[in-house]
Amino acid sequence: MKFIFTVLVVFAVVSNCGCSKKDKTKEGTPTRPIVGASLLTQTHVFYQDLADAMKETAEQGNLNLRLQYAEFDPRKQNDQIEMFVLQGVQSLVVAPTDSSGMAPVIKLAMDKKIPVFTVDIAVKDATVVCHIASDNYQGGVLLGKFLAEQLNGKGKVAIIDHPMVTSVQERVKGFEDAVSKFPEITIVQKVPGEGQRDKAMRAAQDLIASRSDLDAIFGINDDSALGALAAVESAGLQGKIKIVGFDATPEACQAIREGKALIADIAQFPKEIGKSTMETIAEYLKGVQVPPVKYIPVKLITREILLSEGTKS
Repeated sequence: MKFIFTVLVVFAVVSNCGCSKKDKTKEGTPTRPIVGASLLTQTHVFYQDLADAMKETAEQGNLNLRLQYAEFDPRKQNDQIEMFVLQGVQSLVVAPTDSSGMAPVIKLAMDKKIPVFTVDIAVKDATVVCHIASDNYQGGVLLGKFLAEQLNGKGKVAIIDHPMVTSVQERVKGFEDAVSKFPEITIVQKVPGEGQRDKAMRAAQDLIASRSDLDAIFGINDDSALGALAAVESAGLQGKIKIVGFDATPEACQAIREGKALIADIAQFPKEIGKSTMETIAEYLKGVQVPPVKYIPVKLITREILLSEGTKS
């Protein structure tokens, strides 16, 4: 019995290790190309919608999608990508936890002839096949212009930042370029919030305590903006400090609709990004030349727009 058990274990190990880069039918005929994906997080609505669209489009495109989530941990994401490389997947999708820090492992995959596609967040110092994302710079410009108008062209503004990722860098650059056209508006401080609500709330509390002259806060995503909103409301300053955010999650839109201190947001379309990502991979694997970048337009969301849309529905 011991001999039979040992043979079965060896057979199982060999079977698993001997799988090809494609799924196989029982007859061993290749079927669906395997796509490994390591996304930033599963906790944000944006990434939940993105992942759902990726799954749906992968099924339609006859791709086998294997999803992993790094939960903001660069080491975890590095391990996930290395494992996908060892498994010999036929393409990789990465939303980097760190735009610079992920470059070596992405280079490793590309050197192994595994095509890499970045989604939402670009990677620095490494070449990928295609980057698919919102037009984050455009979103920053729209927010900056709107906020400047709401401040009547003057005031002191802080940014709850997360500079480790390129999408945020692009948002902040667009925002800064827009408000720079208003000489009486000053960006007085940038503080780290890491894109997480509790950390953003603490950062906003520190800002409020140290700057009694603060007029507005730009939260680089909705967790940052909602964290700032909690701090502003707790301090009783909702009539003084205006907040703008990025993502247009249902919770943020509801706050805007109710006329809270959060006055504007940028709607991204993560389902479009997810769909475009899997379609681009399917095209590439069929030999179609794809562009190095695909930007998905964004939309400014204000209370007026939300109330108008509510009236139409």
